[in-house]
Amino acid sequence: MDITRSYTALSRVVRESGLLNRARWFYVAVFSVLTLALGGAITGFILLGDSWFQLLIAGALGLIFTQFAFLAHEASHRAVLESGPANDRVGRFLAAGVVGISYAWWMTKHTRHHANPNKIGKDPDIDFDTISFTEESAAKQRGVMALITRHQGWLFFPLLTLEGVNLHITSLRTLFSRGPVKGRWIELSLIAARFAIYFGAIFTMLPLGMAFAFIGVQLAVFGIYMGASFAPNHKGMPIIPKDAKLDFFSKQVLTSRNVSGGWWASALFGGLNYQVEHHLFPNMPRPHLAATREIVREYCRTLDVPYTETTILQSYGIVVRYLNRVGLAARDPFDCPMVNQFRRV
Repeated sequence: MDITRSYTALSRVVRESGLLNRARWFYVAVFSVLTLALGGAITGFILLGDSWFQLLIAGALGLIFTQFAFLAHEASHRAVLESGPANDRVGRFLAAGVVGISYAWWMTKHTRHHANPNKIGKDPDIDFDTISFTEESAAKQRGVMALITRHQGWLFFPLLTLEGVNLHITSLRTLFSRGPVKGRWIELSLIAARFAIYFGAIFTMLPLGMAFAFIGVQLAVFGIYMGASFAPNHKGMPIIPKDAKLDFFSKQVLTSRNVSGGWWASALFGGLNYQVEHHLFPNMPRPHLAATREIVREYCRTLDVPYTETTILQSYGIVVRYLNRVGLAARDPFDCPMVNQFRRV
């Protein structure tokens, strides 16, 4: 069967199975649990007072903010509510008001990624940003950046401790840019209020050193959790050349990797563990991804299209090895190829 026609048939099966229907009560439940968790963390913060145990609260907040980011991500895909504007309102409030990042920036970047995952020059997720995802990018690095690039696989997770700061800074840079930004002043107001309350409470309740430690731990946990949730999805999967043309089905399946684990992985990664199904049906609610996986796997088997699924540890191993392999392109200009050859001998 032709792959294009097959995707049409697959979509029909998924739609007729009710797997694209909204799951409002699921998201009400998730939002309620996260709100209770946030309330519990705030209560613990108040009760603990001047105590280094506050760093546990900071770590918990990093996890909770990431889970709220997952909800904002699903709202951006119109997976939470029926109405597009309603999803945008929910997503913007959660992203800017709770997590502290720009919803408009995320929407622009993530839409481009979904349209052309792992495609050179099209997918912003493989653009250089401290980490090089292609050998061409790695070969351009010089000085300290070249040193980092040569060992970037091993440094990937340590560098994620700074990703939380990077997300906040990039968001603000976008919102203060001269280009058009939808909802700019709403997001700036939400982010300003969020950080005023957040920093005001921390620096009022805690000694200066402890306050900075609290913020550092929260941002580090947030960055690691966000990065570790999105990294297994495409890193180490095939890179599509700039001029290559692939049909939608092949493009999404060949560049995506699922993480096994079932319900617990779905809860941990906000449904991102079903990356293949998420890319084929971006507006599908999280609870329906597992059932869709069975249908998609069968279609891939029938069409002889590779379907990739690994454990979480295997996926991280693939990511580290891939980044280290790419990083070899950032060769030390003082390395002698002949000496290196004799070293290997």
